[in-house]
Amino acid sequence: MIQTVFSAALPMGESLVVSKNRIVGARKAGPRIAVVTGMHGDALAGQFVTFELARRLRERPGDLLGVVDIYPALNPLGLSSREHGVPQFDIDLDRTFPGNADGNLTEALAAAVLDDICGASACLVIHSSDAFVQELTQARIDEADPKVLVGIASQLNVRLVWVREPSAPLGSTLAHALNERGTPTLEIKMGSDVRVAENEASWLVEGILRMLEHLRAWSGPTILLPQPRVSDGSDVITLLSEEPGLFLPRAEHGSEVRPGQSIGIVVDALEGTVRHEVRSPCAGLLFALRTYPVVYPGSLVARVLEVPR
Repeated sequence: MIQTVFSAALPMGESLVVSKNRIVGARKAGPRIAVVTGMHGDALAGQFVTFELARRLRERPGDLLGVVDIYPALNPLGLSSREHGVPQFDIDLDRTFPGNADGNLTEALAAAVLDDICGASACLVIHSSDAFVQELTQARIDEADPKVLVGIASQLNVRLVWVREPSAPLGSTLAHALNERGTPTLEIKMGSDVRVAENEASWLVEGILRMLEHLRAWSGPTILLPQPRVSDGSDVITLLSEEPGLFLPRAEHGSEVRPGQSIGIVVDALEGTVRHEVRSPCAGLLFALRTYPVVYPGSLVARVLEVPR
């Protein structure tokens, strides 16, 4: 059932409408789960996830024991124009929560979305990475007491659950606002923007079904998935470029790397020389790798999840 979450008049007689697809299972009194994406107009992987999830749930309506609310496009104007923020306002929607029902369009939209999701048994907010770095699908938790969220995230078929220290900018995200109001919410970071990796997205859908099973909202078939590594960030090694130039990868994204292995080189296009070679300082999983080649000193090149010693 398609329902309107928020609508507002636009200057030329059109309307901005944010919709959700409410899928009701056999046991209507069961848990309510929210799956949210489309926060940024250049992040598209979540749209395939919501399509595939809705398709799978519609195929087996008797196996859904509760309600799944799917929000595929919180920022429809941004998606239509491929802008990261909300067009005209030039605002990152995920930095406006909890919003203000009496504020401008972006603030009122944020307040309406927050009110609509509040009270769910769990919420999953899906983001793509940016245009510069490709990420393996991972769960990110930025809360002071993550125990419940780690239990949910461990069902999601991700390689990494990254529990990070809360920081000031993250206090205005949808995930933080929902957690503050007692709705367990975690974020997924995957792929890179303006691209859809169907295989990775499909595996995330399998993980979401496992999450629904974990929350007693799904009785259908699921795939037994490997448990992710849970990291507090102390074993996440960030590699930066030391020189300006063009970064050319020499390791495969998602691969296991060895100590001293070349991750990539930074070259000088004018002189035809290699300015810097980026090497892994440890053995581990190469879970983030730069795809946009232009770099400056201090530019992020890669992240490696160090193998436990």
